[in-house]
Amino acid sequence: MENLSIVVSFELTLDPFSIPPGAKYPIFLFGIFIYMFGAFCNLTLLLLIILTQSLHKPIYFILLSLPLNDFVGINFMLPKVLSDIVTETNNTYYPLCLLQGFLLHMYGGGVLFTLAAMAFDRYIAICMPLRYNTLMTPRAVMTIVALVWGVDFLFICTLFSLQGMQSRCRSHIVSVFCDNPSLVKMACGNTIVNNIFGLFTTAMTQIISVSIQMFSYVKILITCLVTSRSDTKSKAINTCVAQLVIFIMFEIVVIFYILSHRFSNINANLQKVMGMLIFLVPPVMNPIVYGLNSHEIRKHFLKIFHRKISV
Repeated sequence: MENLSIVVSFELTLDPFSIPPGAKYPIFLFGIFIYMFGAFCNLTLLLLIILTQSLHKPIYFILLSLPLNDFVGINFMLPKVLSDIVTETNNTYYPLCLLQGFLLHMYGGGVLFTLAAMAFDRYIAICMPLRYNTLMTPRAVMTIVALVWGVDFLFICTLFSLQGMQSRCRSHIVSVFCDNPSLVKMACGNTIVNNIFGLFTTAMTQIISVSIQMFSYVKILITCLVTSRSDTKSKAINTCVAQLVIFIMFEIVVIFYILSHRFSNINANLQKVMGMLIFLVPPVMNPIVYGLNSHEIRKHFLKIFHRKISV
């Protein structure tokens, strides 16, 4: 039987990557490129929506949550991992670990709830275009955004408050970043409540998000099949395909990472890479998909770009 004693030190060690000799700096430079690209694109999209008056519309107020969420996700995961790779120091402190884990879980829920809100907005716009302005009032949009972040915060705050009820008997994080499953594995004694509520939070987040998106996309598909307007079909297909691609890619890496914590025979490096992809795929893909897919955002971005070149 494992002999455990309560750990009071705040210093923790993270599980490093097994990197071949000579690959450290190429991986670091590639990671820096991904980070700079993702951070720049999301910050640009965020500022463009905030500063452009003509983009102050319901869909863009909801979309605003996406680059904000992605910016938080990529900033609170990748720089720390890259720093650990190049310096070969894998240390952190328990309060910082809790903060990182809390924000990264907020990010994960934020992606799913925001995509659900955007799908619902597209359902109203495509299936009930004449009632769109009546239904999607500023008050309704603010309520949707508040629900996205409020429900997410409630779930994650409750999840991490359970961490305070546990004493730590270990100081090693079995991941390259801090998350709830890794923090739970450091606890003493029985963690069944933590595990059950963690699974409950994951299940409820998935059920709410997937249900809203399935309802919205099925209604949109039916509308596309019965309408004779080719422009409506094209707009609906472009919108739905873009969101579904992001959603499916995100779901694949999330489900794999969650299940990998339940099985001990999963390759450790593969688990770490899939975990990192949760915080890399949306921040890199979302600005491209939604920036290039939106005629208005693309138009305003090109206008600013040409203005900068002419100066």
